[in-house]
Formats: sequence, structure tokens, C-alpha cells
Amino acid sequence: MAKQDPGEFGVLRSKRNATRYQILVEIAERQPAVNQQEIADAIGITAQAVSDYLQDLVKQDYVNKHGRGRYEVTKEGVDWLISQTDNLREFVDHVSEDVIGQVETETAIASTAVSEGETVTLSMQDGVLRAMAGDTGGATAVAVTDADAGSDVGITNVEGVVDYELGTVAIVSIPQVQDGGSSAVDDDRVRALADEHDLIALAGAEAVALADRAGVEPDIRFGSPSAVREAAAKGLDVLLLATTDTLSKHTDSLREQNVSYEVVDAGE
Repeated sequence: MAKQDPGEFGVLRSKRNATRYQILVEIAERQPAVNQQEIADAIGITAQAVSDYLQDLVKQDYVNKHGRGRYEVTKEGVDWLISQTDNLREFVDHVSEDVIGQVETETAIASTAVSEGETVTLSMQDGVLRAMAGDTGGATAVAVTDADAGSDVGITNVEGVVDYELGTVAIVSIPQVQDGGSSAVDDDRVRALADEHDLIALAGAEAVALADRAGVEPDIRFGSPSAVREAAAKGLDVLLLATTDTLSKHTDSLREQNVSYEVVDAGE
């Protein structure tokens, strides 16, 4: 959709227009007895500024003055308020439907065929959000696209909580090459740990060498702290092979997000 120009929406064209709109609304609510200081306090400007705006609104025939402190919005003023309100409503609808709506749309993998507008039940499987046609679980959403089973599907209006447990991270600390490198780690211990975890991540060249020697196939060859943290946050148990110089970045990242971890002794 083409980007909307805020200038199309009357009172958003300038601060002056926005202030005139607010003052007219305040007068309409209070008329005929209008206290300029109350209006000033309500919209956050000075009483003198309100007085200046009132003089201008009277000149434009948007407001009639009936004596000291007595004002009334004219038919022309009401018509202008209505036109600006309609423009604002159009802009708000655009923001709600086209801007915020896009932000609130998430992506899941369809477990079954799903039709646009259909209610789906959400679950977390293998670290991936899944959507199944029908309202059968504790977390539901509405599909915004059609999808075949196995395809990505857009969802919105998520309600409830997807029930799954956070994963944990086991970290094998590998010395840097000048301190022994991958040869200081027990291959058999690494293989056993790999079998116990859902995902293997590597951080550092020594970790790559260790995985190759132990015959462990990594899922994440360049394991950044954010990637490891996200995998655990989505329910996967992660084995991280990390060199000592990368260790603190990972543990700091995990602590910040309250992800459980342990540093495992896998030395020779």
C-alpha cells in the first residue's frame, strides 16, 4: 500500500491547525461561558495564545463573541470541525489497519491447511511456532493468509499463551589455541552431550575444529549470542561449543534474558 501523506489530514498539516482544532473543541464543550485560562491549561499553551487564536477564529467566522468571556462556535466552525474530524478518522483507520496491523502480524508454520480468516491453534514445536486449523488449544490466532500444510502463514489477534518450556544451554568452554585449543577437550564427552541436546552451536575456530574431530554436525556454525539465546527462548536445549574469549558474551546475553545455562567440564 502506498505510504499516506500526513499533510492530507487537515489538522496534521501544521501545529497551528492542530491548536485551532483543539481550541474549537474546547469552546464547543464549554460554550457559552468560556474561560481562556482553562482552555490554555487543557491544551498546554498560554492564555495569551488562546486569546490570539480566538481573535483569529472570530475573524474567520468560526466563532461568535457575545461579550466578555462568552463565545459560541458558528455553523461554519462546526462544519470545519466535522471535516477535520473526518480526515483524522481516516488517518487513524489507516494507522490502525495498515500500519499497526502490519506490525501485529506474525508468522507461523501451518500444521494443516489454513484459510484466510480462519481461527487457528498455536503451539511451539522444535523451536518453531505452528498453527493448526481450529480452536482446540490455549493459544489461538486468526490467519491473515491462506496456507497449505508446511507453508508459512500470517497470523494476528493472538489470544492466550503458547504453552511450552524454555530450553537450557550447556556450554563447553574450549581453550584458545595457545592454551591447548580443541585438543584439550574430550571428544567422547562432546559426542555424548551432543546426543542429549536439540541443537548444536559453535563459537570460534577452535570450536569448529573440535566439532569436526568429534564428528558432531553443528546446526549453527557461527553461533552468535543472540542466536543461541533465541533458540533456548523458543524451547530448544542448546549445546554451545565456545572458545574462552567468546564465553562471557554468551553468558551475559543468557543472564539478561533469564535463560538457564551451565558451563560443562569436558576437559581431557
